[in-house]
Amino acid sequence: MENIRSRLKFGDKVEDVKLRKRKSQLYSKEDESPLKTGVLRVAVFSVVFRLINCLLVQTSFVPDEYWQSVEVSHHMVFNYGYLTWEWKAGIRGFSYPLFFAFLYKILHFINYDSVYLLIWLPRLLQALLAAFADVKFFFLIRTLENRDVARWTFFCQLCSWFTWFCCTRTLTNSMETTITCLALFYFPLPGSKTHSSKKYLALVALAVIVRPTALIVWFPLLVYHFWQEDNKLRLITHDYVPIGTLALLVSTVIDCLFYEKWTLVQFNFLKLNIFHGVADFYGSHPWHWYLTQGFAVVIGPHLPFFLHGCTLAFRKYKILLAAVVWTVLVYSLLPHKEFRFIYPVLPFCMVFCGISLAHLKAWRRAAAVVLLVANLVPALYTGLIHQRGTLDVMSHLQTLCDVSSVSSRPQPDILFLMPCHSTPFYSHVHCPVKMRFLECPPDLGEEGYVDEAERFFAEPLLWLRTSFPYKSSLPTHLVLFDVLEKEIFVFLRGNRFLRTAEIFHTQFPEGRVGGSIFIYEKH
Repeated sequence: MENIRSRLKFGDKVEDVKLRKRKSQLYSKEDESPLKTGVLRVAVFSVVFRLINCLLVQTSFVPDEYWQSVEVSHHMVFNYGYLTWEWKAGIRGFSYPLFFAFLYKILHFINYDSVYLLIWLPRLLQALLAAFADVKFFFLIRTLENRDVARWTFFCQLCSWFTWFCCTRTLTNSMETTITCLALFYFPLPGSKTHSSKKYLALVALAVIVRPTALIVWFPLLVYHFWQEDNKLRLITHDYVPIGTLALLVSTVIDCLFYEKWTLVQFNFLKLNIFHGVADFYGSHPWHWYLTQGFAVVIGPHLPFFLHGCTLAFRKYKILLAAVVWTVLVYSLLPHKEFRFIYPVLPFCMVFCGISLAHLKAWRRAAAVVLLVANLVPALYTGLIHQRGTLDVMSHLQTLCDVSSVSSRPQPDILFLMPCHSTPFYSHVHCPVKMRFLECPPDLGEEGYVDEAERFFAEPLLWLRTSFPYKSSLPTHLVLFDVLEKEIFVFLRGNRFLRTAEIFHTQFPEGRVGGSIFIYEKH
């Protein structure tokens, strides 16, 4: 009887253990389900948001958006187009254009290389990568802070007007920022549960391949990691050196293949831009420009929340703040300055903005509405209206490809009388119609050098008469800003050029850039 009772008790205990195990499995599955649902919800929302973002950005920003990416990709795949002086001097790497060249090659292989797809697919791909970075950024903050802070930080990231304006463009700065966001997810921040030295260093190496100046942003972070690491020798020998060497080797092999000669792009980039001051050719600003204008414009209406967040989270996230200050100061020492150069540190700033909003409690909803509206206006204006003419004019010129296929009509010969690189080129036309523009390579040591664009704008009529002494040599189409029309009106009338299109460009014309673009056709 005792044996039977003991067996029954033992059996009951086993059954209880099994029952508890089943319940725990059910509860764990129930706990995992909301987590997976939350991840999916954030991911879907981010993708939809960035795709809409992409479609609502229909303006141009800077020439590098095309001339250092899709124009090079188009030349790589279709074997015609124009490469700027940087590619002849070997200071640009082919790794980033190769990313879009793969896409172009697939389209070409399946015979779907329409100009519409060539324009939009690279940007849509950039938008998807930006969405992926947004998701990673959200879950990084979720592991570092509570859900409330993560939500408000995510909100700040999505409603930033400058991120909206830049993140879907085919700019190396946009890709650098996206990769920086992804690398930050694996960086050993205080309280991080997703730390992986190899993953974040591989992403940092990729960012440096895309744009060598990414090292400026990551330098203080790399020093911080080294300082915090217990086994410093292992970090150097197992992570820093192998990953850095492999990245340099891969990028060098790619560049040597496409340059068809030995080329170390990173060295050439430093030599020409830093030691020879070639970047100064594109304009210079006072040392304090980022402190008095640049940073305030990039961070926009988030500025007061950023400053408030710094007072709240200075101690915990001092390394992020140090990276922001370091980047702004280093770029302040360089003569040539642009808003996009400090774009990669904008996500760092959003961490402080999110903490600020979360701590405002009763006022945060009202503050969020003000922040959203204050960002929405510049985002939509710069994305849909300001500087859209240089893209619209290419759509207009693309229709001339149909004319070039008709042998009975004169073949189009288009001349852009605009500041050089004002428009995209063959990537937005995608047919070998003849096109020319005023070139402006920098002075690389030639005595008394003046570039073609400067010579033209100094004396437009003289340049035109000298360049086209015979009527038979005249182009069939001229593209120019409205501010130039009066200066060359005599030439236009004398050679029977008639205006066939007027395209809006901007409401804030400045210097040689007018409010509208005119297309003249020879009759």
